[in-house]
Amino acid sequence: MTAPENLRSSRRNEKVGAVVSTKMAKTVVVEVLLRKAHPLYRRGISEHRRFYAHAEPGACQVGDVVRIQETRPLSKLKRWRLLEVVRAASAAPTAEEIARAVGEGELKRDTRKEKPAPASTPAGEGI
Repeated sequence: MTAPENLRSSRRNEKVGAVVSTKMAKTVVVEVLLRKAHPLYRRGISEHRRFYAHAEPGACQVGDVVRIQETRPLSKLKRWRLLEVVRAASAAPTAEEIARAVGEGELKRDTRKEKPAPASTPAGEGI
């Protein structure tokens, strides 16, 4: 008897990072923060690496935190595949959401000083 799919252990490497590009058809670029010790000083160093991962169109968007897993080479640069979206990116609020949050009157009130209207030129003095 074999274990269920979610309980099977995999020896493939997994990483968690943020999606920085979804401009390709079925590929996303995931930037992962890697922490390691400096070889001489043993001080913690953080570096960013970008991995190309296979994902179906619309599976994730820029800013999402995703988990990727190693796989066989799929193309020249692509050796990872998208496993899951850990946390979706927070979308920018719409005007309606802002209006509900702060109140309709706050959006309409403009505290800037009005500029004086340009003086009209008498007829016949045009350039």
